[in-house]
Amino acid sequence: MSGHEHAGAPAHPHHPPPRGPDGYEADPTRHHPPGPDLEDAPLAHHQVMQMAVTSLLIEKGIFSADDMRAQIERMDALTPARGARLVARAWSDDGFRRRLLADSKAAATELGMDIGPVPILVMENTPDTHNLVVCTLCSCYPRFLLGIPPDWYKSRSYRSRAVREPRRVLTEFGTEIDSERRIRVHDSTADMRYMVLPMRPSGTEGMSEEALADLVTRDSLIGVTEPHAG
Repeated sequence: MSGHEHAGAPAHPHHPPPRGPDGYEADPTRHHPPGPDLEDAPLAHHQVMQMAVTSLLIEKGIFSADDMRAQIERMDALTPARGARLVARAWSDDGFRRRLLADSKAAATELGMDIGPVPILVMENTPDTHNLVVCTLCSCYPRFLLGIPPDWYKSRSYRSRAVREPRRVLTEFGTEIDSERRIRVHDSTADMRYMVLPMRPSGTEGMSEEALADLVTRDSLIGVTEPHAG
């Protein structure tokens, strides 16, 4: 064996790996070193508690395993488009805007939406005030309205810095807030969630509600960005 060879060396580049009848490599996993499955990690305390409580409720007949599966499926299907519909209607109908700010659950019902049992306060951006939503404790989020939260929302960095240096955090998202405009940070809890009502962009007069809703992003409903026309 020469000094440039060692046991287990990869196949010579002029000899491609064997392929199956379908033309694909017989063993494509050779490119990917084995890694631990998620199931290999020990369960955290809250995961054990969740599993125990779920099993107990199913055993007591409070709900069935299929009820649980269906609810998870419904939650996974929720998207920020629901919040965007509320914003578009508020931009188009000032009476609805006032009702949304006063009671988001009742206002959402007008559009045929159930936004869940936890109260959601809608905070309106104005020329003087920009609102930003965070959960400093964990990742409380209006899931029934906006769906699954983004990973960065749950990160320790965002949860701490959004309160401590919100203007700098917004800059990192590409959002520059005028120095004369104050920033209000709203800390979500298990008993109260928040959604931002962004300001309507200029140049959108005459646009339909559907077109307005397309301008509203998940991030603007959290407050890290602002909608723009076009």
